[in-house]
Amino acid sequence: MPHRRVACVSAEIVEISDQTWEKAVEKGEKPAVIMFYSPGCVHCRTMEPSFRSLAEQYGEVILFGRLNIASSMWTAERYGVRGTPTFKFFCMGRPIEELVGAVYPAMLERRIEDLLEHGEACVRSSTAIDYEITGYG
Repeated sequence: MPHRRVACVSAEIVEISDQTWEKAVEKGEKPAVIMFYSPGCVHCRTMEPSFRSLAEQYGEVILFGRLNIASSMWTAERYGVRGTPTFKFFCMGRPIEELVGAVYPAMLERRIEDLLEHGEACVRSSTAIDYEITGYG
């Protein structure tokens, strides 16, 4: 399998796809906050500046990524994303929390601070990833 590079949206936000998801998020070394978005989503564009600002502030200790659900449907389906924007928080590759919609930036920042404060202890309240589950027969 050829080595795939993870594309950067900016210095602080990584554009993630189905092909780069596992390496960037599930096997990544940092906790992650991923914004699942769609190209025509007005609320996604509204949240982008706040998400970028948080990435600038916390990007050294947390991976900030974006995943386009229109082009990476498998990952979106796997994690139950039904609307955009959806912000999912991962600790040691496991999903621990989510916020859906155009939320207040202060709510997003508080969840990020919680993620940092609780560190690896957050894994105890998360769900293990079952790599055998797929929506495709």
